Parts: sequence; structure tokens; C-alpha cells
Amino acid sequence: MTPSSPQSPLWPTARAQARLVLRALRTPSHPATPLLGDSPRRWLRYLPYLVVTAAVAALLPVTVNVLTTAYGLNADAAWPLAVAQTAPLLMAPTRPLQAWWLVFTADVIGAASLTGADTVGSPWPWPPPVVVGYLILMAFLGLRESRPALIGVWLTTGIAGFACELLRSELSDGVWVLLFILTGVVLVATGALRERGDAQRKLAAQESISEAERAQRTLLEERTRIARELHDVVAHHMSVITVQADSAPYRIPGLPEQAREEFGTIAASARESLTEMRRLLSVLRSADTGGELAPQPGITRVQQLVEATVRAGVPAELSLSVDPAQVPQAVDLSAYRIVQEALANVVRHAPGAVTRVSVVSDGTDLTVVVVNGPAGSRAEPLEQAGTGHGLVGMRERVRLTGGTLDTGPLPDGGFRVAARLPLTAPGTAEETA
Repeated sequence: MTPSSPQSPLWPTARAQARLVLRALRTPSHPATPLLGDSPRRWLRYLPYLVVTAAVAALLPVTVNVLTTAYGLNADAAWPLAVAQTAPLLMAPTRPLQAWWLVFTADVIGAASLTGADTVGSPWPWPPPVVVGYLILMAFLGLRESRPALIGVWLTTGIAGFACELLRSELSDGVWVLLFILTGVVLVATGALRERGDAQRKLAAQESISEAERAQRTLLEERTRIARELHDVVAHHMSVITVQADSAPYRIPGLPEQAREEFGTIAASARESLTEMRRLLSVLRSADTGGELAPQPGITRVQQLVEATVRAGVPAELSLSVDPAQVPQAVDLSAYRIVQEALANVVRHAPGAVTRVSVVSDGTDLTVVVVNGPAGSRAEPLEQAGTGHGLVGMRERVRLTGGTLDTGPLPDGGFRVAARLPLTAPGTAEETA
């Protein structure tokens, strides 16, 4: 069995490739949208139309003149042929493949029309204006069409020129070989530019998707962390309820039997709630994360954060005016995490910046403000550009408490983080009033 026989494994592959090329020649790979139509610059959007208009305006009279003077074709035949060979170039910015079919057909008809004319000393089958117009069209084609279509156009051009060589070799001077080579060069160059542009757009789109996925992953991780911390906060209160309900019959003498049963029901419900909460928490924890046994930090440890920041080379000062006993545990933990993240951002992005931390309470809201100036002149940021993922955790913690968060750069080059955390849950004030 020879490699070229129909039974060879190479034959189905070659036949499939041929069908792919033929299909690409019949069907444009893009809608009839203008070349560079999505460019933000107006002059770039109009550039393809200016190029083809100038090309047609220059080539049409030149083609007529060459056909009548160099080839001796009468004007009645030269004008329609020249229009058919040049006018379709106006379609190149939007429909280059259809324009190629029209120009190629007109060029083949023109080559047949010139076989009886005086072509001695003149290129045949492609006159010089035809070569120029064809190469201009190839540039537009290479910037829009797929690789199979470009291969089909190139091979069809070469086959047409070779067929003319076989039919009338005495008229041919090898110009078809020149056009075949130049067509391949232009298609390869413009096709490479198009593929590079496509690759860059796909890379930019992928980076955008990856950034969105990173932000979403950060959000989910922060929510999981908040859920674990809330478990510790709520578990403490539920444990207190359980102990108080269990010990009530011993601490309060003379309780009626109905009250004893009620306290027992409360204790059982609290224990069941703790069990369910631990079961849900086991789903949120990662496989390599054990239980956090250390107590959750709060406002009382903000001073330690500021001192650690000062040791890291950031001149920071703290203004703390709040009674920790009046701050709910969820708000206490959220305030600590906000200050922690804000100071970490200062260390990463603005080392050496003068920083002020303020945690104050007016009895209704807890206000946390972290303001830093521009980075020190001799300090080099650990990270040149932030992802903004640290702010995601802050927003989630503020949403958890029903507060508000305001962040943004300052005119002097610094940055400000301000959070307002209600000390009472929404609706509590109205209920107790």
C-alpha cells in the first residue's frame, strides 16, 4: 500500500483539510463589520475606507490606460474590465472574501481577454495594475480571514497562474510566479498580525476573567473566615445560655416543675443549636485547618497592632476612645480586622507613611478610621500595585454588622479607610424604645 493510495491513512486527512479550505473559501469567518471598526480613534476607523478609495481612484484610470496602450485593448472593453478588477476593492474593509471572488474572477476573465491582444513585451496573464490591486486586497484579506481561507486564496492564485502558463506558455513571462510569491508573503505577514491581535485580546479577556475569579475566591475565603469567627462568638453565648438553663433549677430554689421543664427545653435547644453549628462549620473548614482554640481578638488588641506597625517602620499613632464592654463581639472582631487589614496595606503599599488610627464610640456607632499619608521618600513599596482584595474583606465585615465603609485615595497621595459599625443590630433600638 503506497502513501498516496486512497486506502492510506494520509488520504482522509488530506481530504478533510481540502474540505476545510473549500468551506473557508465559501464562508467568511467574520460578520460584515468594518476593519478597525472597534478602534477608539476615529481616524483609525476611517483609515481602511480611505485606503481603498485612494487605491480605486488611482488604479482605475491607470488600468484603463495600460489595457488600451500597452495591450491594445479597445476602450469599450477596457473600461468594464478595469472597473470589475478595481471597484470590488471598496468592499475590502467589510467583505474582503467576497471582494476577492469578484476581483479574482475579473482577473481571470481579463487574462483570457488579453490572449488575443498584443502582449509582446507586456506581462501576462497579470498586468502590473492587477498585481498592485491584488496585493492590496490580500492585505485586507489577511487581516480578517482565517488561516484555511488564506491558504485557499494563495493556492487558488497559484493554480490559476500555473494554468495560464500551461495554456499559453508563449505569452507568459513568469509574472504569475511573482504574484504567487508576493501573495504568500502578504498573507503570511497580515495573517500573523491578525493572529497576534486575536491572541492579545484573548489574553486580556482571560486576565480579566482570572482577576474576577481571584476576587470571587477572596470574597468566598473571607466569608468562610467570618463564618468561623462568628461560630466562636455565637458559640460562647449559646454555651452561656446552656449553662444558665441547666443550672437555673439549682440556683433558684422553689421553681415549679413547669419552669424546670422549660429550662430543660431551653438547654436542650441550645445544645442542639451548638451541634448543628459545629456540623455546618466542619463544611466551611478546609481539610488542613484545625479548630482555632485561641480567643478571637478585639479592640483591646488594637494597641498591639499599632505597636507592631511602628516596629515595621511606619510611624503610627492611635486614638482609642471606647469602652470594650459596650461593644458586641461581632462588632469588636470586625473593628479589629478592619484596622489590621488597613495597617497591613500601609506597610505593603506606603511604607514610612505617617498613619493615624482612630477608634471611637458615640454610644450608637463605633467609628474606625485609618488615614495614612504618602509613602516615605526613601521607602520602596513592597507591592507596586494592589489588587483591592483586602478591601473585599473589609466590606464583608461591615455588611455583617449593617454598617458603612468609605475608602479612597487622598489629594496628598495618601489613603483613607473609614468604617461605621452600629453597636446595636438594626431594629433593636425601635424594639427597646
